[in-house]
Amino acid sequence: MSWTHLFGGGSRAWQQRLKESRIRLYRLALSWCGDEMLADDLAQETLARALRKHQQLRDPERVDAWLFAILHNCWREHLRRLKPQVPLDDIQFVCDRCPEYEHTQDEIVFQVRQAVAALPMGQREVVTLVDLEGLSYAEVAQVLEIPLGTVMSRLSRARRALRETLESVQSPAGNQEAPKLWRVK
Repeated sequence: MSWTHLFGGGSRAWQQRLKESRIRLYRLALSWCGDEMLADDLAQETLARALRKHQQLRDPERVDAWLFAILHNCWREHLRRLKPQVPLDDIQFVCDRCPEYEHTQDEIVFQVRQAVAALPMGQREVVTLVDLEGLSYAEVAQVLEIPLGTVMSRLSRARRALRETLESVQSPAGNQEAPKLWRVK
C-alpha cells in the first residue's frame, strides 16, 4: 500500500478505510470511557489528527496501530483535563436480573461490558486492544508506550479478573451447578 494510494486526495479506498477505522476507533473508545458521546468525540478527534499529521505515519501497513496510538493520546489528554473524579474501581455496578432474561445475548453482552469497565484503566486498555482489536503485544506496547512485559502482565491480570467476574456472574451462588434442563417427550 503506497502513501499516494493511502492518502490520495479523497480516493474511495481512503474514504472507505476511514469509515472502517472510525467504527473501530469508536468501539474501542467506548470500551475505554463508557460514554457514547465522548467515544464519538474521541474517534472524531483521532481521525482529524490523523488527517492533519498523516506525514508522521511511518509504515502504511500499520495504519490501525497508528490510529489506536492517536486515540490513546486523545483519551489521555481527556483524562488530564477532567477534574478529580471517583475512580472506576470504586463504582458499584447494579444489575437488575430477571430470571427469564438472565441468559439472553443482551444480558451476556451487558455483563461482559460491566466486567471490562470494572477493570483498572491500564488493564482495560490492554485487553481491548489485544482481544477486541486484535493487535499484537508489540503493537500494544508501542500504542500505549509501555514495555512489552507490562502488556503481558496487564493482559494476564485482566483476563484472570474477567474470568473470575464472569464465572461468579454465571453461577451467582458460588459453586452451585446451574439447573439442568430436561427434555420432556
